[in-house]
Amino acid sequence: MSDNPGAEGGKTVKIGVLGRGTVGSALIGLLEERAAVIEAETGLHPVVSGVLTRSQGDGEQIVDEADVIVEVMGGLEPAEALVRRALMAGKPVVTANKQLLSRKGDQLFPLASEHGAALRYEAAVGGAVPIVRVLGDTLSATPVERVHGIVNGTTNYILTAMAKRGESYAEALKDAQDAGFAEADPTEDVSGSDAAAKMALLAMLAFGTWVSIDDVDHTGIDKLDLQDIAYAREFDLALKLVGTAEKLADGSVSVRVHPMFLPMTHPLASVDGSYNAVTIESPHVEEITLQGPGAGGLPTASAVLGDLISVLHGADEPKHAWVTLPKAADVDSAFYLHFEVDDEPGVLSQVAQVLGLQKISIRSVAQKGSGDGARLVMITHRAPESAMAAAIGMISGLGFVRGEPRAIRVFDEENA
Repeated sequence: MSDNPGAEGGKTVKIGVLGRGTVGSALIGLLEERAAVIEAETGLHPVVSGVLTRSQGDGEQIVDEADVIVEVMGGLEPAEALVRRALMAGKPVVTANKQLLSRKGDQLFPLASEHGAALRYEAAVGGAVPIVRVLGDTLSATPVERVHGIVNGTTNYILTAMAKRGESYAEALKDAQDAGFAEADPTEDVSGSDAAAKMALLAMLAFGTWVSIDDVDHTGIDKLDLQDIAYAREFDLALKLVGTAEKLADGSVSVRVHPMFLPMTHPLASVDGSYNAVTIESPHVEEITLQGPGAGGLPTASAVLGDLISVLHGADEPKHAWVTLPKAADVDSAFYLHFEVDDEPGVLSQVAQVLGLQKISIRSVAQKGSGDGARLVMITHRAPESAMAAAIGMISGLGFVRGEPRAIRVFDEENA
């Protein structure tokens, strides 16, 4: 920290900002706007000492000259090298980079502890939703059984537009881009990769075991169809991209991200627009749901600023005493199935026979004719996901099936 006095007589703290995109720009604005409040609260006057953009600035020089580093540039390089440089110099780092932490966190968190440097990442998971603080601090000694939620504001905005306004996927994506909730290249969001990285971090906090993004089975929303949402209404369900991290009865951990149909009574079913919501389940606290803005520069920058203030207060790096827990080989789920088929006798019975061979029972069925074809939609009872994959593979090869079947998970209130 510099001995130069701030506006209220406190010391100056130099903030190096790596990245000046939507979040970085919003953060710099907040630092200027809230500088006097931050100084009054911490005794330190924040000054942005350097900003790295794609075309300006020397990252290593910015790290070396700053007291605290804020990394909001995203990606792996040069972010990883600069974060390592800061941590090895004992400098606190605040980051919103979930891809970096979910791929390199098993190296970066121990490095931070080794050099006595805080590594804060609230903004990497839920935007303005303080889920990292709750799991890492408030509930750090509480046994958690499951964390599940909507952790990507872009996809939730798109699905809301499809459900509420009847827009196609392409129309809803364009709306999200025009509103600033989706990037020009939305692949990381719509593929489920962004949510998978966040769920890996939440699993690490909830269960005390390292989970890489590569351990997270994930599917995005880019293959969904308006027909799925229309049929969901017939079953009184809402379609969301849901991330789940849970510890199973055998002690293994399952982390996954998939589109999921939720009953309207579920707390996540009514979470619309760009909002995020995360539910924590524990025998000690039953169920806690946190909700708030999950996309956009200002909500994310606000979470970054909260971490920064914690660092200025001298908050320690949360300890990551990881144990090695096995990754679950298979989990059970109920499914929504959608088949485009020839309109001929015996189709339903043949599909049901294949499902029966995999010990999958059917809960409800809807069938509608369409010219010389038909749409066959059904909801199954819970079954191993591996069994469902095998059944879908067999049904796809039947001569009367047109196109690729769609299988979407359904939240089962009774057995979840």
